[in-house]
Amino acid sequence: MEILSVNVGLPREVIWQGKVVTTGIFKERVNTPVMARKLNLDGDQQADLTVHGGFDKAIYAYPSEHYDYWRTELPGVDLPWSMFGENFTTEGLLEENVYIGDRFRIGETEVVVTEPRLPCYKLGIKFGRGDIIKRFLASRRTGFYFAVARGGMVAAGDLIELIGREQKEISVADITRLYAFEKNDLKGLRQAIGVDSLPESWKGYFQHRLEKHIGKFQ
Repeated sequence: MEILSVNVGLPREVIWQGKVVTTGIFKERVNTPVMARKLNLDGDQQADLTVHGGFDKAIYAYPSEHYDYWRTELPGVDLPWSMFGENFTTEGLLEENVYIGDRFRIGETEVVVTEPRLPCYKLGIKFGRGDIIKRFLASRRTGFYFAVARGGMVAAGDLIELIGREQKEISVADITRLYAFEKNDLKGLRQAIGVDSLPESWKGYFQHRLEKHIGKFQ
C-alpha cells in the first residue's frame, strides 16, 4: 500500500452555469514532501468549509485502481491523478477493505479513516458535466477521508502502513451502502452509530433514519 501522488490546490473562481463559483477541487501534483496538518496539507485549502474540510475531512484519498473503471466509463476524457480532487492518489486501499477508524502511518504522519466522500456539484464543475455526480455515487467508488492524528511530512512513494483498527464491521463501503442503497438495514445503522470514529454528523443522520423507521411500526 502506498501513495502514488500527493495533490494540493487553493480555491479558485470558475464560471459554472453562468455563475461565478469558488472551488478548491482543482488539485495539482507536487513532487516534494508536503506537511500534513490537522486541517489540511500545506498548499491545500477548501472553498466551502460548511461541507468540505475540517478535522474529519482534512485529507481526501482516492484509489488509483478506480481510474481504469472511469477510463472505460468516460472514454476520451483525460484522467490524470488528482482528477477527482483527491489529495492522495493511493494504491492498495479499497473502500470495502478499509474500515472506519482504521489508523495508518504514512511518512511521518498518522491518519484515521473517518467517512466516504459524497459528491457535490463541484465534481460536475471539474468534469464539465453534471451527470458525473450520480454516476460517481452509483459506482460506489467514493474514496474516503482521513483525519490527521499526528502531523508530519508526506510524499509520493510513501508506504501506507496499517497500525491500528477500531473495528471490522463497518467499512467505508458500508457507510455509502447505508446512505444510498440499503437505507433500511437497521442492524447496519445501529452498528454504524456505535463506531467511535464516525463523525457525529453521520451518527445523527443514521440515528434519525433509525428512529423514523422504528416510528412507522409503533
